[in-house]
Amino acid sequence: MSTNTKKTIVITGANRGIGFAMTKLCVARGDTVYALCRHSSSALTQLSSAANLHIIEQVDVSTPQGITQAVTALNKVNIDLLINNAGILRDENLQHLNAATITEQFNVNALAPLLITHALLPNLSSGSKVALITSRMGSITDNTSGGRYGYRMSKAALNIAAMSLAQDLKADNIVVGIYHPGYVQTDMVNHSGDISSELAAERLIGLMDQLSLAETGVFKHSNGESLPW
Repeated sequence: MSTNTKKTIVITGANRGIGFAMTKLCVARGDTVYALCRHSSSALTQLSSAANLHIIEQVDVSTPQGITQAVTALNKVNIDLLINNAGILRDENLQHLNAATITEQFNVNALAPLLITHALLPNLSSGSKVALITSRMGSITDNTSGGRYGYRMSKAALNIAAMSLAQDLKADNIVVGIYHPGYVQTDMVNHSGDISSELAAERLIGLMDQLSLAETGVFKHSNGESLPW
């Protein structure tokens, strides 16, 4: 797909943070965007007058009902780019382990993107792209500070799922991008990041535009650097 060609893009977790920033950017440049979220935000609703934006609510990616809602709303929609962005961050350390929050993060961060992608395979075709927003905190090599057990484990699981998707979809000419957005100023980190959501979105969409079969399954920072597993 040419970077100048208008695309049909599906984004999960589109109501805030990086998801909203990517939604806003893609709507502004003329792409048809399906913004999936549990509930719309005031910022997302303000964009709803755009004819090329379709807001789909009640999509909790961690539930069968949420996935069914997405599949129903996207019936017969040909997707050029599926961005699995929805994710959550909880905090555990060795002194305060919490099996419930670790499991919650696995369900949302690792399992849900795989299930959403699987459910929407009929909407993808040769030339389509699947992007997964992960984190360098899922890198084993990069882990020098410990802690954050659930988040790190769930993102590592997402990374290996993404690599399997890249291998399994290669024969269908569907490419897979695996992206760390950077340390982004979002609600997830109490806005303590070092880059804005807008800059992260610009970088990520730029990488997705350029993604080709030659780089399917490569783990990248939004600044373009390849990251260690």
